[in-house]
Amino acid sequence: MPHRRTYRMIALAVSAAVLIGSMRFGFADAWASQFALPASAPALEESAAPQPKAQPQARPAAESEVAPPAPQPVALSNRLTEYHISVRLEDDGTLNGTQTLTWKNPGRKSVSDLYLHLYPNAFSPGSTFLSESGGQLRGVQMKPGGDGAIALTELTSEEGETLLPRVHYVQPDDGNAKDRTLATLRLPEAVRPGQTVTLKMKFTVKLPQVFARMGKAGDFVMAGQWFPKVAVYETAGTRGRTTEGWNLHQYHGNSEFYSDFGIYNVKIDVPDRDIVAATGFQTKTAVPKDGRKVYQFYADDVHDFGWAASPNFTTVEDSFSSIGVPGVRIKLYLDPLHKDMADRYMHAAKSALAKLGQWYGDYPYTTLSVVVPPGDAEGAGGMEYPTLVTAAAAKDDRPGYDLERTVVHEIAHQYWYGIVASNEFEEAWLDEGFTSYTEDKLMASIYGVMPNTSIEASYLTRPEALKLDSWKYGSSNLYAENVYMRGKLVLKAVEAKVGEQTMNKILRAYFQKYRFRHPGTADFQKVVESVTKDKWSDFFQAYVYRGEMADFAVESIETRSDDGGGLQSLVVLRRNGGSPQPVTVLFHFADGTAVRKTWDNVQNHVQLQLKHTSPLQYVSVDPMFDVVLDNYRFNNYLKTEVPEKERIRLNVGLSQLIETVLGNLAW
Repeated sequence: MPHRRTYRMIALAVSAAVLIGSMRFGFADAWASQFALPASAPALEESAAPQPKAQPQARPAAESEVAPPAPQPVALSNRLTEYHISVRLEDDGTLNGTQTLTWKNPGRKSVSDLYLHLYPNAFSPGSTFLSESGGQLRGVQMKPGGDGAIALTELTSEEGETLLPRVHYVQPDDGNAKDRTLATLRLPEAVRPGQTVTLKMKFTVKLPQVFARMGKAGDFVMAGQWFPKVAVYETAGTRGRTTEGWNLHQYHGNSEFYSDFGIYNVKIDVPDRDIVAATGFQTKTAVPKDGRKVYQFYADDVHDFGWAASPNFTTVEDSFSSIGVPGVRIKLYLDPLHKDMADRYMHAAKSALAKLGQWYGDYPYTTLSVVVPPGDAEGAGGMEYPTLVTAAAAKDDRPGYDLERTVVHEIAHQYWYGIVASNEFEEAWLDEGFTSYTEDKLMASIYGVMPNTSIEASYLTRPEALKLDSWKYGSSNLYAENVYMRGKLVLKAVEAKVGEQTMNKILRAYFQKYRFRHPGTADFQKVVESVTKDKWSDFFQAYVYRGEMADFAVESIETRSDDGGGLQSLVVLRRNGGSPQPVTVLFHFADGTAVRKTWDNVQNHVQLQLKHTSPLQYVSVDPMFDVVLDNYRFNNYLKTEVPEKERIRLNVGLSQLIETVLGNLAW
């Protein structure tokens, strides 16, 4: 008994110390609410839309609910940033916010200047984003008069010294003086290695009409990239850096984002009719008062915070656990047009999480929210934020598999964008290419929908390097073709060389080693080489760094009689692009004989000699379409009976052929 009393007193003292210490960071309310509210909170009323008893229950649009999991007891990331934000959504769609930002210097040098991303200024006239994108993204056009902006109205040090006069805008990528998406200020004192600096600020955001991931459409609000966000200070060795320093880029027409991991404590004040979905978990019940409600969310080990609000959401939620998913509360925020499709959304979310946890590793968070935007908010659809994704906008009351495809794609982002967290400014393929590859695997495994990689490869008319700054691709279409599609096909090509089982080991090893660490392309190559015990320099140089595609050609066939009364054929094969890899060559003779040989193409061309009693009819390289990255298959096949002067070699791409035909018609 004396020992037990002693242990109890020690436990009480430790608990009190934790609670008192948490007050300094503003987390006391979050902790108190976690222990005050039981995990099995009373269920709220069902929505008017009937739900089967065995299915998760829908909630009425006027209600809110608390998800009670406690903060992570052990830090999973380096937690270099800490945000305490209070934001109020005004009736006109304006956001008025206050923010306390603490940043920790991870480097070995003192840092005198701090940089802030002010992403909403991308929607202001003259911005680099609007200049490069032409005011459209993913087929959605920015509406006239629908511009947006963010303004810092106050900025002080922790001691109260005003710093706003020190702020000025920088444009390291293009020198566009009208672009205000990146700002800097000289700090009152340099931040020594391992030390922190805290800034307090007030800001106002004019939300655009929903476009490019954020904005307002009627009663619906999507707040993505909405607050002043500190840039990433990379240490030496990060993604191959030789010296430490800030990673600084503007908001471009093609680029997405890059941020450090940290802690977010966010209060969102909205009209009392609104339901709010957000990153992290809700720490307090939002109680209506004077026509308003305040939602409070907490998230740790995340690198961004997004939220959405609407009075029209129908909410459906359920708990889920499986291998690699210790326990998560999945919550759907459905547009009324899709309120009867909760089963499809929930099945896609659960199935995707289960597969990702099984294949790659643990999903480390306790919540996952899926927001379905209304039809007039298409620009908010299909986007990822930590623990929150947006599905495709609800424009059709009978959607096909695009519904599931978008959901599983965005949930796959939780692993590559959310947890591994690559630099999307400079190496977007490490997120989008990996996510597109994973999307195909999920759709095949869950729904039996198989990709057609040969057709997809044929779409690639202008392959470019994958390790390339996002805004340096020739157009948004070329960015998408390369970063999404060609990036995915490069991973499929790795799988084709090593087999599916080894590929799964590669991706799992990559995820496990670099979760929360911002890896680069070279880091992925090292994992591939480590797992396969082989060198991959030629492959990565050709397909990742030089942007090549495979191109195997039957260059010529010459047949003549030999002295023995048979026929001798000389066949010249050539590799015009890509790295060496074994490829099957089919030789077909007039008597029906088929001979298959394997060409290692270590040399970029070879002459083969075949003797046979019957004429050689044709030669085909890769007849089974095993080479994933061959996008130019017209020259893979050649017949021999057509004289050379009459042979028409289709040595132009399909797009060039169409242009030629149309040009002749025009004349």
